[in-house]
Amino acid sequence: MTSDTNTSNETTAEKTEDSVSESGTTSTESTVEPEKNTSSKPVTELPETTKEPVTTEPSIPSKEEEPTIAVAGPFGAVKEQSAGLYAEELAARGFAAMAFDPSFIGESGGDVRNVASPDINTEDFSAAVDFLSVQDFVAPEKIGILGICGFGGMALNAATMDTRIKVTVTSTMYDMTRVGANGYFDANDNPDDRYAMKVALNAQRTEDYKNGTYKRAGGVVDPLPDDAPFFVKDYYDYYKTERGYTERSLNSNDGWNTTGTLTFPVMPILKYSNEIRSAVLIIHGEKAHS
Repeated sequence: MTSDTNTSNETTAEKTEDSVSESGTTSTESTVEPEKNTSSKPVTELPETTKEPVTTEPSIPSKEEEPTIAVAGPFGAVKEQSAGLYAEELAARGFAAMAFDPSFIGESGGDVRNVASPDINTEDFSAAVDFLSVQDFVAPEKIGILGICGFGGMALNAATMDTRIKVTVTSTMYDMTRVGANGYFDANDNPDDRYAMKVALNAQRTEDYKNGTYKRAGGVVDPLPDDAPFFVKDYYDYYKTERGYTERSLNSNDGWNTTGTLTFPVMPILKYSNEIRSAVLIIHGEKAHS
């Protein structure tokens, strides 16, 4: 579901304990965590995922380079949620896998917090590739990305730009720029509704500046209304229960800044996605509403 303004992505690279990769290489469990960014970065800087790791070099007896996947999403979620689960499953199947927090949310740096950007969130995937491509256990020519929900769209956009990405997977993808412009199910796909939305968000932007704080849009609705659509019930069942709740998640708590996705309606992504020359797998359920 949503993201923030610019800096370093907090990442975790994982290998499974005594797992066998597709090439038959045995690896041992290791974790690589970039140095946490505690400084306030200008919003004009791009994310930095290439911080020096603070833990020891992964122990991989074979020293062979492995195919590696960087995972992010859903929109407004953090790496301890779905992205981490996907990474763990990929690691269990023999890949090196890294789940990361996009800029301005979770443990990633950047001010202002709790905002998203089609540009920066696309760049977040390339920053992950920067980091992975210099790790000893990674095969630079075998790096892929996996985007969940709104970060599926960002992943596909990154693959359009970054030729180092050799395979892209999207899971229940949203194009958040389309959702931002048209609403769910394209229900507000007309100039008058878009204009009314922009008027309201820009008025809130002025109030935020006056107050020196940012109004939050709210995460997943709580309590859950009896007449909530099925997909909202699914959101609630994950983000608001022990199954998926975490204190750093926007979706589990107060959500994005209300004005945090103001640029989305006027910055459509995926315009050149038909020019991707690497492998793409788009996974979607028959009842998915995105």
